[in-house]
Amino acid sequence: MIKTLIDKLLDKTVRPTLRRSRFGKREDVPVSVHGIDPSLVDGRALDVVHTLKRAGYEAYIVGGAVRDLLLGLRPKDFDVATNATPEQVKALFRRAFIIGRRFRIVHVVFGRGREHEVIEVSTFRAYLDSAAAEPVVGDERSKRALAGVSLAVDASGRVLRDNVWGPIEQDAARRDFTINAMYYDPETETVVDFHQGIRDARKRVLRMIGDPPTRYREDPVRIIRAVRFAAKLSGLGFKLDDKTRAPMAAHLPLLADVPPSRLFDEMLKLLQTGHAIASVEALRANGLARGIYPLLDVVVERGEDPFVRAALQDTDRRVAEGKPVAPSFLLACVLWQDVRTAWQRRLGEGVPPFPALAEAVDEVFESRIGDVSGRGKLGADMREIWMMQPRFDKRTGQSPFTLVEQPRFRAGFDFLRLRAQVGEVEEELSHWWETFSLAGEAVRRDMVEAVRLEQQRAKAPGKTPRSRRRRADDPTGDEATAPATTAAPDAVVPSPEGPDGEAPSPAAPRKRRRRRRKPSGGGEGGGAPADGGAPDA
Repeated sequence: MIKTLIDKLLDKTVRPTLRRSRFGKREDVPVSVHGIDPSLVDGRALDVVHTLKRAGYEAYIVGGAVRDLLLGLRPKDFDVATNATPEQVKALFRRAFIIGRRFRIVHVVFGRGREHEVIEVSTFRAYLDSAAAEPVVGDERSKRALAGVSLAVDASGRVLRDNVWGPIEQDAARRDFTINAMYYDPETETVVDFHQGIRDARKRVLRMIGDPPTRYREDPVRIIRAVRFAAKLSGLGFKLDDKTRAPMAAHLPLLADVPPSRLFDEMLKLLQTGHAIASVEALRANGLARGIYPLLDVVVERGEDPFVRAALQDTDRRVAEGKPVAPSFLLACVLWQDVRTAWQRRLGEGVPPFPALAEAVDEVFESRIGDVSGRGKLGADMREIWMMQPRFDKRTGQSPFTLVEQPRFRAGFDFLRLRAQVGEVEEELSHWWETFSLAGEAVRRDMVEAVRLEQQRAKAPGKTPRSRRRRADDPTGDEATAPATTAAPDAVVPSPEGPDGEAPSPAAPRKRRRRRRKPSGGGEGGGAPADGGAPDA
């Protein structure tokens, strides 16, 4: 009874005051103060803003784009916020699509194919007290529990759905950080700032809007976002505000209730937006090295491993150069240590090299990838990169010509290049394949012939009988069972053209396989072609 009376008194006195301060104080900052260069604004974002405003709606460029513009940077992505509903936005554009369940937004698409650009348009959201919402059992994917619901939270206070629209000041209060809660009107060149974001940008401070523990409970993924922004902006001198950083580690267990698919996507944002090395360091510095996502734990654990670090650095370099990056390549690099260990163990048990490698890959998928293995293309690409590695040892016959035409050859070669960079394989092998992949047909055949002659001389110094020359080109002879330079330590890997052939274990002496020759009129029938281009077995 007393508690009810106190609550009513608070509603009439304290809470209205808190509600007003929660939304901040609107400041319309002119260009003479913020100094944004309008030439840095993408023309397609301008088109979206102009279209919405001509239709009578409010529209602003928002989020990280405004932050980057204030810092004098050209943003890579532009988002727009408006008071138009998703359905109203979609009706104004020819190619617009409503997406999302937790938050419904609109993607306005410009261009086609790889050159297409997406402008993300969101509707101003109302600030609602999650404590007033009825708890829902489940998560964001619970279609039955969330059917027809605009606002829903789970028992811990995590927001599962929030599609309640409101005014701009409430939308600003819903955003994560002050530097990401500014609104830029390109027509008037005015920045609308409710939470002193311009001041924090100048001070290089990352500060959470509102009470950080409450905000982390509403959406634990904000912990990952805080790390990502800290890593991304660390080069510009930004640091997390103490009150924002302090509760992060304590709220880490809340991430256990977030769907793995969402955590996987957040992990990729950490590692594939050009600041992978800084992200790993930020996770360690903030006590978040473990507990976010199993695969991310492995990345942080192996961040100082030369091969993994080279892969992270290579990813950052490619992003900086505007080149595409694939999650399959980076994850293949991170888990290569597990694959090699399992592969070598099976070789020691006498399993033939290629079946041993295939079984090792299956084991790693089962133990490390988990639910992500259901993402068919990701797993298929990783498997192909790994299974391609022993094939790089076969540089005679038709194998090099076949391998270089594989759709995933470039990814496999880049993997080989990184292995050479850290000394796992010879640099000469990497250089050979790079030259071969760029050369014309005649040069390629000369390169293959040179390798064949070199291998022949290494096997039989001095004059070699014709029968031994033929066996040197024969993929079922010595070369098919010779130790491969790219295999795991002490492993013996044959040519990929003979995966079913017997191969000696690492501890067993190497045996030469002889095949029975049938007599023929020519005396040398069945030998290798004169140019050394032995067909695939």
